[in-house]
Amino acid sequence: MNREHMVLGAFLFNPQGDHRMSWRHPDAPGADIFGLSYFQRLAALAESACMDALFIADHVAMWDSYESNVAHYANARLEPITLLSALSAVTRDIGLIGTVSASYSEPYNTARMFASLDHLSQGRAGWNVVTSGMDEEAMNFGRDANLEHRFRYERAAEYLEVVETLWDSWEDGAMLVDKATGAFADPSRVHRIDHDGAHFKVRGPLNVPRSPQGYPLIAQAGASSDGRDLAARYADLHFTRYRGIDDGRAYRQDFDARLARFGRAPGSLKILPGIQPIIGESAAEAEEKRARLESLVPERLGVDMVSSWCGVDVSGMPLDGPLPDLPDEAHYNGQRTNLKRMQGLKEQNKTIREVARLLANAGGAQVMAGTATDIADEMEAWFKAGICDGFILMFPILPTDCADFVNKVVPELQRRGVAQTRYREGTLRDKLGLARPANRFARSR
Repeated sequence: MNREHMVLGAFLFNPQGDHRMSWRHPDAPGADIFGLSYFQRLAALAESACMDALFIADHVAMWDSYESNVAHYANARLEPITLLSALSAVTRDIGLIGTVSASYSEPYNTARMFASLDHLSQGRAGWNVVTSGMDEEAMNFGRDANLEHRFRYERAAEYLEVVETLWDSWEDGAMLVDKATGAFADPSRVHRIDHDGAHFKVRGPLNVPRSPQGYPLIAQAGASSDGRDLAARYADLHFTRYRGIDDGRAYRQDFDARLARFGRAPGSLKILPGIQPIIGESAAEAEEKRARLESLVPERLGVDMVSSWCGVDVSGMPLDGPLPDLPDEAHYNGQRTNLKRMQGLKEQNKTIREVARLLANAGGAQVMAGTATDIADEMEAWFKAGICDGFILMFPILPTDCADFVNKVVPELQRRGVAQTRYREGTLRDKLGLARPANRFARSR
């Protein structure tokens, strides 16, 4: 595996930026976030810096169980596969990774969408697999509350197995398009999968031929034990959050052990922590920018986030008091990664107000604030310590903070030889040094 260069992915979850209240900033865009030209400009900016991928996260609901979001509804966004399909026509090299929930979709449709995107983009598609942890999402799909945590991951594992088998249902070379004989495809190389499992029954074959990458790249972001096992078994790229080098070193060691249990080499999975870069001409200017961002956040929003992450309504509790007793992780059906983060903050004796301010402004991502050199120093230190293969870049305000990173930090990383100055040829897997999966039907033949 080639670790000469960092993998850099531009994170486009909230289209105005990854800060919780980015839309209120005077530099943030307005309603143009729902038009193609806006995202085309962002994609062109990322591609000009030879970034490896656009990473579009998603929820299939409005987060509106708490007062602050009912008032603002600032978490509206476009559907990722539609958007990435459009961007595939106006980009050439950058990877296109989009989120689809394994809890609230069907394997056949998902396999078909990503195989189609892989064909349209000439091998640049990636699927970010999520299991969905919000009750609001469940309520859009015939349920009153979220699926039980272990059940979600058990279902997701079977879901992934079905999707990969469908991607294999056409072998390489199965398409003939032989006009003389009338054979469009070789029937001996197109297969029904006849899957009949605990959660899915799918006949197959897929009605899309095998795509350029064989399997579109698979990304995953769950950091619970179940989530890590899912990533260790299936994923090519894992998006996570670190608090520093020691935290990252322990996380990487845990993943190496999990990969070994699934018969995989340590380098077969790219681990990319999310960071939120805030760039100034001086450290003081960067802190001023950070303070300006924090001033945009109503205190109520942070309190609502504490309630959501804890699974306990804290709105009536003293803000300068401690966090409440937290649910037992083994029986918690929300996002366990968030709950674990809350447990750590409770152990630090943080008040509800302090935690609210932290979540509202940075969420779980590590803020790197300073000059371009400061940020490059910290990124290089993490990368050379071996705790990560690159970074998911969660820009607070778009497009301005992305432009600052491209124009100031990327040249510094390139000068040091840790960021690429041109794209490698081939598919997204080729560019990242990831193997093209063998076809299970061809292997058995």
